[in-house]
Formats: sequence, C-alpha cells, structure tokens
Amino acid sequence: MKKASYDYLVLGSGVAGLRAALELSRHGSVAIITKSILGEGSTEYAQGGVAVVLSDDDDIFLHYEDTINAGDGLCDKNAVLTLVEEGPKYIRELISYGAKFDMHGEHFDFTREAAHSVNRIIHARGDATGHEIVRTLKEAVNKITNIDKLDNHFVVDLITKDNKVYGVFVINEINNEPEVYYSKAVILATGGAGRIFKRTTNPEVSTGDGMAIAFRANAVLKDMEFYQFHPTALHLENAPAFLLSESMRGEGGILRNIKGERFCQNYHPKAELAPRDIVSRSIFFEMLKTESDYVLMDLTHLDSDFVKNRFPKIYSTCLSYGIDITKELVPVSPAAHYYMGGVATDLWGRTNIENLYACGEVACTGVHGANRLASNSLLEGVVFGGRSAKAAIIDTKNSNIQEIDFSIGKHIDLKDVDKLYDDIQEIMWKNASIIRNEKTLKITIDFAKDLLNNLNGKIPVSRKCGELKNIATVSLLLSLAALERKGCKGAHYRDDYPQKIEESWHIIFKDGKFNPLIG
Repeated sequence: MKKASYDYLVLGSGVAGLRAALELSRHGSVAIITKSILGEGSTEYAQGGVAVVLSDDDDIFLHYEDTINAGDGLCDKNAVLTLVEEGPKYIRELISYGAKFDMHGEHFDFTREAAHSVNRIIHARGDATGHEIVRTLKEAVNKITNIDKLDNHFVVDLITKDNKVYGVFVINEINNEPEVYYSKAVILATGGAGRIFKRTTNPEVSTGDGMAIAFRANAVLKDMEFYQFHPTALHLENAPAFLLSESMRGEGGILRNIKGERFCQNYHPKAELAPRDIVSRSIFFEMLKTESDYVLMDLTHLDSDFVKNRFPKIYSTCLSYGIDITKELVPVSPAAHYYMGGVATDLWGRTNIENLYACGEVACTGVHGANRLASNSLLEGVVFGGRSAKAAIIDTKNSNIQEIDFSIGKHIDLKDVDKLYDDIQEIMWKNASIIRNEKTLKITIDFAKDLLNNLNGKIPVSRKCGELKNIATVSLLLSLAALERKGCKGAHYRDDYPQKIEESWHIIFKDGKFNPLIG
C-alpha cells in the first residue's frame, strides 16, 4: 500500500480549502486531496455573491446585526463579529490575486438579498461569483510548487489515535488502490451534504464526507438539524434543480402561485425578501394550497436587457430548457442548499481532535446559527479557510510528521449500492426536509440505522460505497437531532410541534455516539 507524507493535508478544494492551502504553503509542503477535480464543489456553482462591508453606506455592525437576526438566536456572536470584521480584508486580498467583481463605474455594483438591511452583495459576471473566486484561487494555487493536487482520491477515514489525527486513508480512484497520507495537520474543507436529499442544488460531490469521517473519528458535531432549503430552484421534469439566485428576488423578481397570484406577502411582511426558511415554507404551503408541485418566478416586468446582463448564466441555462426568463414565468420549488451544522470548531477552525481543523460548509463555526444569511457562505469560506490554516501553522510549528500503524477492515461490496443510494435520498426528501414530524423522522432513522449496520466497521471498495456510508451517517445525525428538537427554530420546522422555540440551546454529537446531547 502506497504511503506518503506532507506537512499539511487539505481535504477539499472549494473556496475554504484553496484559501487554506495558499496559507499553509508558506510554511511547508501541502497536498490538496479531492475526490473529483480541483475546484469542483458548491463554491463553483455559487451564483448570488459575497456579503461584505465595502460600501460607504454600510458598516460592520449592520452586517453583524443582519447575520444575528437571520440566525434566529443561535449564532455565536464572536464568530459573527470575526466574520464581518475580517471579511473586507480577505475579499480585498482576493481582488489582489486577480478576482474581478462587477463594477458600476469606479464602485462595486452592490445588490441586496433576503434579510439584508442594505445593498452589500458583490458579484462577478452577474451570477457566476463562485466560479470567479474558484478561478482566482486555483490560478494562485497552481503557481505554487510545494502544493500537490491529488485529484480523484476519495478519503475513506481519518487516521487517529488518542484523540490526535495523524493522516488519512484514501482510495485512489484512478487505480482503485488504497493509499495512506501522513501529516502534521489535517484541514477538513469537504463542503456540505446536499446529496442526502433527492432534490438539491448541490453538485454530486456534496455527500457529507467530511462530517461523516469526523464523526467516526470522535469529533464533536453540532446543529445537525439545521439544513437550509433554497426557495427557488428550477422545477422541470428531467432537469436538475438548477439554482435560481436569491438576487433575482433582490432585483425585483416576484413569486406567484400557479393561478398567477402573488403570495409571499401573506406569510411575511418582507414578502419575497423574507429570510430563506420563511420563503421556502411559504412556497411549500402555497403548493399544498394550490395542489401543485411548483410556483412561478416572475421577472417579466423587469427590463429584458438588464435581466440578461445581470443573470447571464441563469438566462442561458433556462433558455436551454426552452424558457426565456425575460418573457415567461419560471417554474420553481425549494431544494436542499446549505448545511448550517457540521464539525464544531472554535474561532480558528480547531476541532476537539488535536491537529484536526475544519472550515467552510463542513464546519459549524457558529456564524450561521439556525439559518444562514444569504451570501455569507463564500465569505465564511475565505475568512475561516485562512484562519484555520494560520492556527494549524502555529499549533504544529514544533511538531514532526508521525506514522502510526493503521489496519484496514473488511471490504464493503454492495451490488445494490445505486438503489440504496437513491432510496435514502428519496426517504430523506420525503420525511426529513422542509417539514418534519416525529413519525416521518423515525422512518428515516430506522432506514439509516439498518443501512449503517451493514456498513459500519467495513472499508468501501469504491467511492460510491463510501459515499453511501457517509450519506447514511449524516442522514441519521440530521434526523436524530431533528427528532430531539421538539419545536421550530430557524430552518428547522416541526408541524407536530409548530410553536417557535425562543430559548438558545444546541444539540451536539460527541464521542462517536449517535445519541444527541443538549448543550
């Protein structure tokens, strides 16, 4: 079995992972391990923009306040303050690397999204902000000789002993051979877990790998019940749930039911610009009321040239499916979009496991609370990607790479892996998504437990088997936490306990156990 060593290992190559790798490369050798290709992940597909205080009409207190309000009482205030204070510095740094954001003359072309009190969202090429950030960071990474890019390497598990991480065990997908990589520190930047649901805006790689391997290594996980569903994803037969950016509503887009009636104002005073969880549930209830599986996005009242230039990717994608968004109403419905919960960290990305760090969507920094403020995710990735790398450098300054014995268990070889994969996604979407209750959550828990009983303690022979194990793990964690939280909070909604929970407390998983603890 191949073995290799690097000073630092970064798992994942979205905004958080790439930013972390850049920082680490100044202090030692780095390997970016990704199961796909460099840059593939949710960052690449992020449309809306970056929420950051760069305008004279804005200040960090307003950004702080908006984030706290959206988080419904569960944000870590120090984490939010860190984000909004350091965000401008990190974005200016991105610009110095070559990132090009849209301008209006000599000033940024700011826009507004739901729950923001001022226009503070900067964007690139209209609706391709994530792509521009990934492009910029990839170009910077590719110029550095001591960063190795290990594409098509699926991380099976962390190598740990006595609450300390020593490296990772992977499957090289090119030759299907097992490999071991040792390091002084490991940074999890593996992204989210949208693929636990049948309907999601996330790419195929978002299978909760980082959360699952961290849980198996006894890392603490927090807020796993809080999953954000984007209100507006394209709803067409045989078409993916392509994201229709919240900026469309920020620029004046209107939501109508299938009768052509505007309805969001019936659910919240801010109508289409209410927090995402409220808009998603408004759409869900309106679909039930009108016995439809979609509602309609209306931009036809806006200037057609403005729409084409502001949303070029959305315009061209919808056109490829036969819909001209400047002339026709677009069928949309909610889809799984972003995980607020994840691996619990401090303000520097440190986990409870020595030399293991987490940043980006895989982490739970406390920034998002129970409901993420729109366009804070890219900012979180770049800020905490940088901070976690800086912490790893300081913490391991006088450390050496150590190799420890690592045994491989029995192999998993499931013939029906594709069916099981589809089954759990279907069950999660039906029973544990936007609207939840005890009966449906127990169905998902039983299914996930049965599946994991056949997978635990075994090593997958393929990436698909490994992803199935990870999806089942995260699905069980989400469902158990959702069952424990008897009431509604942020993006979590129980129709059997419809009362809002005003108290601020968290549900955590620790010591590798599936029993949630209140903390």
